Amino acid sequence: MKQIKKVAVIGNHLPRKCGIATFTTDIVDAISKSNKDIECWSVAINDRAEGYDYPEKVRFEINQNNLNEYKFAADYLNINQVDIVSLQHEYGIFGGEWGNYIINLLSNLRMPIVTTLHTILENPTSQQKKILNDVISLSSHIVIMAEKAKFFLKNIHQISEKKISFIQHGILDMPFVDSNFYKDQFGVEGKKVILTFGLLSPNKGIEYMIEALPQILKKHPNVVYMIVGATHPYVKKANGEEYRENLELLAKNKGVDKNIMFFNRFVEAKELSEFLGACDVYVTPYLNEAQITSGTLAYAMGLGKATVSTPYWHAVEMMAEGRGLQANFKDSNDLAKKVIKLFDDDVCRNTIRKKAYHYSRKAVWSQVAIDYLTLFKEVKIKRKNNPRVIFETKTLKEKKLSLPEINLNHLNILTDDTGIIQHACYSIPDYSHGYCVDDNARALIVSVMAQGLLPNDNTLIPLQKKYLAFIKFAFNKSNGWFRNFMSFNRKWLEEKGSEDSQGRVVWGLGVSSALSKEKGCINISTTLFHQSLKMLEKLNHPRALAFSLIGLHAYLSRFSGDTEVRRIKEKLAVKLFSFFECNLDGNWHWFEDKLSYANGKIPQALLLSGQSLQNKDMLEAGYKILNWLIDIQI
Repeated sequence: MKQIKKVAVIGNHLPRKCGIATFTTDIVDAISKSNKDIECWSVAINDRAEGYDYPEKVRFEINQNNLNEYKFAADYLNINQVDIVSLQHEYGIFGGEWGNYIINLLSNLRMPIVTTLHTILENPTSQQKKILNDVISLSSHIVIMAEKAKFFLKNIHQISEKKISFIQHGILDMPFVDSNFYKDQFGVEGKKVILTFGLLSPNKGIEYMIEALPQILKKHPNVVYMIVGATHPYVKKANGEEYRENLELLAKNKGVDKNIMFFNRFVEAKELSEFLGACDVYVTPYLNEAQITSGTLAYAMGLGKATVSTPYWHAVEMMAEGRGLQANFKDSNDLAKKVIKLFDDDVCRNTIRKKAYHYSRKAVWSQVAIDYLTLFKEVKIKRKNNPRVIFETKTLKEKKLSLPEINLNHLNILTDDTGIIQHACYSIPDYSHGYCVDDNARALIVSVMAQGLLPNDNTLIPLQKKYLAFIKFAFNKSNGWFRNFMSFNRKWLEEKGSEDSQGRVVWGLGVSSALSKEKGCINISTTLFHQSLKMLEKLNHPRALAFSLIGLHAYLSRFSGDTEVRRIKEKLAVKLFSFFECNLDGNWHWFEDKLSYANGKIPQALLLSGQSLQNKDMLEAGYKILNWLIDIQI
C-alpha cells in the first residue's frame, strides 16, 4: 500500500494560549521532523473572529462557533487527499453544546480519524456521553494518555479495548542537569526553588501551596516559590485577574509574598525548559481527582524534577513506583510535609528525579511521533481492508428507488472533437492522460442508452458519432486489434491494446448496433463489430470474455439471425464457464485470489449465455457466483 504522505491535526494551535494549542503544535512539529517525506499540518480552531497570527503549519482555520466552517474544513481535507486526520478532542474547544459541532466535520471526512482524548469524564451528562460516543464511533482509533482512561472508555462508553492505544503525553527532550545551572537567569541562585506552571484557574489549588509556604520556610528559609503562567483566557474573560490577585493577597497575608515570584505570561517550550531547569521541586496541588491528563506534570517529570502532587488520576499513574510524592487534596499541611521531606533528604529527592527521568524517556516528542506514525499506518491498513461507508442516500435508507434526473454536463465537458478525455482532475479534464478506447467505448454505451431516457436531447447523436469515430480510428488493420491509449496530441502510444479494452469495444459496438436510433451510427457500429470478431477467439481473460459476451448478446437482440455471431458467442461462453467449473464447490467462487473491478459483469455474462443456450449448469454458475459476490462485497 502507499505510504502515509499527509497528516492533518485538528486542534488549537500556538500562538493561541492553552494546553491543547501547545500539544497540537508540538505533535505537528514532531511528526514533521521525524519523517521529511510526510506533510504534517494543522487545522486550527479559533475562539475569536480575527483568529491568530499562525505559522505556515496552520493550513486552515475554523471559527469555533460557525457550524458551516466545520463542513468547509471537511471539504478542504478531502480535496487535499489527507491520509490520516489526528483529532485533539476536548469538549470546550469546539462550538455547539459541549462541542457537538465537531461531529459535522468528522462525519464528512473520507479518511481514517485517530482521536486523542484529552478529557474523559467519570460521570458525564447524557449530552456529554452522546457527543463522545459519536466522536468514538466516527474515529478509527482512540489514543489515551493514562491507563485509567481505558477503564472509563470500556465501562462508560462500551468501547472495545482493541480500538484503544496508550501513547504518553509528549515532552521536551532535555538532559538530566543540576538545577543550579539555570537559576542565575531568574535571580534565584543559591535558593531552593519550588515551581508550578500552567494557565491559572481556581481548580489549580495554588492557594493551598501558598498556605503551605510558612511551614516550609521555617525549615528552609531560602525557598522561593515560582508561579509561572498567564490566567486562563476563559477565566480572564469572565473574572479578569481576580484569581491571581487573590493569590497575591493571600501571600501577603501569610507573610510569604517576598518568597513568591509570579510570572504572568504564557510560556512556550524554550522558556519553559529554562523555568523547569531551575526548579528543585515541582508541585501540582490540583483540587480533585478528575483530571485524566496533565501536560505540565509530564513536562516536569520528563526533565527529571522531584514532584509533589495531589492524587488526581494522571498523577497517580505517573508518580507510581516511587517517581513522586502524593499529598492529600486541599491539605496545605500535607503539601508542606512532602516538600520539606524532599528538601531534607537529598538521596530521596535525587532518587525520585532519576526514576521520573528514566520513566519519561519513552515520552520525548521524537518517540511519541514514531508511536503515532506507527499507529497511523496500522489504521490506514485496517481501513483499506475494511472500508467505512461514507455516504448513504436517503432514498436507499427509506427504501425508495427514485433516482435523480440524468445530468450529462460532465460527459459533455470531458468530450472534445477527438473523443472523451481519459481522466479528470476533480471536474476539470486532465489532458496529460489523453484518451483511451476503453473510455470511448463506455461513453458510447452511455450516449446510446440515454436516448431512450432523454428522447429530446439533441446532443446524444453527435456524441455517439465522436465516440464511434475514435473507435474506428483505433482499429489497427495490420493485426485486427484495437489500440487503446492515445496522447492528447493524437499520437497512438501502442499498436495493440489490452484484452479488457478489446472486450469493452465489442460491448460498446454491440450496444450501439442494437440500440442506436441513427442509421449512420448503426452502420458503422455493425461494420466495426464484425471486423473485431476474428480477434475474439484470441481472448483468454475472464473479464474480457464477459465484456465481449455482453456485447454479442446486445448485438443479437437486434440481429438474432447472425449465425457467425451466435457460433462465437457459444464458444466464448464455454471458455468463460471453464474458468469457474472447478471453483464452485469451495468457499471462494472466483478465478483470482482477490476481487477487483467489474466483478458483476462475469455472472451477468454467464446468466445471459446460460439463458440463450439453455445451459442449466451455466445458469446455476451465474446465480451462485452472483449471490457469492453480493454476500462477500455487501
